[in-house]
Amino acid sequence: MIDQTKTDSATGYTLPPLGQNPSSLARGTSPGSFAKPSRIAPGPEGCWTFSSPDTPGMPQPSDRTAWDFLPAGWTTELVDGAGASVERDGERVFEQGDGSWRRVTLPAGFEPITQLESARLGIITPEMQRVAEREPHLTAVQVRDEVAAGRMVIPANKTHLGYQLDPMAIGRASKTKVNANMGASPVSSGTDAEVEKLKWAERWGADTVMDLSTGGNLDECREAIIRNSRVPIGTVPIYSMIIGRKLYDLDAKAILESLEHQASQGVDYFTIHAGVRKAHLPYVKDRLIGIVSRGGSLLAKWMIDHDDENPMYTLWEDICDVMRQHDVTFSIGDGLRPGGLADATDQAQLAELCTLGELTERAWRKGVQVMIEGPGHVPFDQIEYNMKLQRTLCHGAPFYVLGPLVTDIFPGYDHITSCIGATAAAYHGASMLCYVTPKEHLGLPKKDDVKQGCIAYKIAAHSADVALGIPGTRDRDDELTMARAALNWEKHFELSFDPDTARAYHDEDLDVDTDFCAMCGHDWCSVRISKEITEFASGKAEDYQWDRAKVSEALSPEQREILEKRGVLSPEELHKLASKMKKAVGSKEDGKASCHSDYVDSETARDLQKQVDLVQLDS
Repeated sequence: MIDQTKTDSATGYTLPPLGQNPSSLARGTSPGSFAKPSRIAPGPEGCWTFSSPDTPGMPQPSDRTAWDFLPAGWTTELVDGAGASVERDGERVFEQGDGSWRRVTLPAGFEPITQLESARLGIITPEMQRVAEREPHLTAVQVRDEVAAGRMVIPANKTHLGYQLDPMAIGRASKTKVNANMGASPVSSGTDAEVEKLKWAERWGADTVMDLSTGGNLDECREAIIRNSRVPIGTVPIYSMIIGRKLYDLDAKAILESLEHQASQGVDYFTIHAGVRKAHLPYVKDRLIGIVSRGGSLLAKWMIDHDDENPMYTLWEDICDVMRQHDVTFSIGDGLRPGGLADATDQAQLAELCTLGELTERAWRKGVQVMIEGPGHVPFDQIEYNMKLQRTLCHGAPFYVLGPLVTDIFPGYDHITSCIGATAAAYHGASMLCYVTPKEHLGLPKKDDVKQGCIAYKIAAHSADVALGIPGTRDRDDELTMARAALNWEKHFELSFDPDTARAYHDEDLDVDTDFCAMCGHDWCSVRISKEITEFASGKAEDYQWDRAKVSEALSPEQREILEKRGVLSPEELHKLASKMKKAVGSKEDGKASCHSDYVDSETARDLQKQVDLVQLDS
């Protein structure tokens, strides 16, 4: 643990207490993270793990964990000097990640089913081991302890584990995760298109995927997505519950049968909008946009029509029993989330959040894993409060937030308005971010919308992880910085998240990999000049050096498509540009530039680029 202040000798200013350095090797000159020091610990003190400093007036974390909400017949206590593990019917004693020992007593003959139940018995499951392999800043014991505390979930339905699922974790001790929504609607898409979007979302970094289909063959689409996915799959089961019946006719039998069916298919987590209570409905009367959650609005109408309480709330323990048998994780839905800035952090939203805390406790007593869904549309200044109130009311259960969007006036760009809020949300405590695409509020996202949403949210998640000081999260950034300092373009592109786009943008103006880029040109390139200053270490790392410039091959079809979608050049101009580049540098029979791998000196490279520019100007 690092907890120190540091005074800069040049300015005399004292830096705030420093957290973990996100660079494994503490490269560069930055002092490290300004987040709180890491406190990965199995008990309540673990609530501070990778957390931001509190603005004055913020709610403080709960001093309770899932250990405080055990099933009937269970007890637990910390024991001094146990020295050895005990594993016998009705009792377990095991060592925790901080060296303390815990004793758990339980009913005789109990067999764990869920990841939470295994963790409570000190068992490290294969899924916990896999999480630790994927997140090397955590040990398998720490993963188990976080699951036992309820601060981490591993959504891994037992059926889905038999297909292609690669187990992952959601929790503040782990890296921030990104969810991608998709699904067929009554007017758009279908099963094949949704499976294609699934693979595309995985390609661009989605950690989980939610199938929100409301049209077509929902059962077939869900089955295909589960069987083809490497990531956990979530659903909102009420969508299927009302297919083929009137909402008014929804009853306990239909609810439980639908949940059992989807759980047996292999769904890893369910969004259940049980927190929308009948007593909450008057709170939305003066909202500008009412209830924007589909599940929340459906259940609100059911309650009004029946003059009765939300059936998801009254059936909660029965729902828990179904989910426990398959180890389906709760994603307790925010049915009263704000749909515009004017409705953010209002009485309806906060009343529901209080109920979500109650439902969390009830699910933990049933041995079911829980994460909580959050808003929505929230002004930037209110994000920290929303994140930290949740950790208080829900005892640190992972928070899974949509955005939040920090402004409402940019339809078509809401992947940007929301990833701004998402970065703040993750820094202040959210564990998973639900992506928003450019089509949000406008229509069902297509393939490229999925890519844009995933990338925007990978930016948000990664930025928050670096800021929080999660070990090793800045390593790739540092590698790319060194490649950039050395003007090593190939390494630069290789380390980028989207190499094709980076290369396409570079080659649009300059198809020579030399010691400058098209933004400044040779004479004005500060990075090149810094490299030549002998007092500077910048750009001198041996592993990143390259001696001579080289000519790039002509734009690939993928790069032409990237630039075409960007709208800078017309398709005709792009094809003309590509053909002229090939002509300028020569072409082999296979269509590749003949000098693609031929090295030339920098002066020759500049002259060649001038020739290419002249050819373009003459056209």
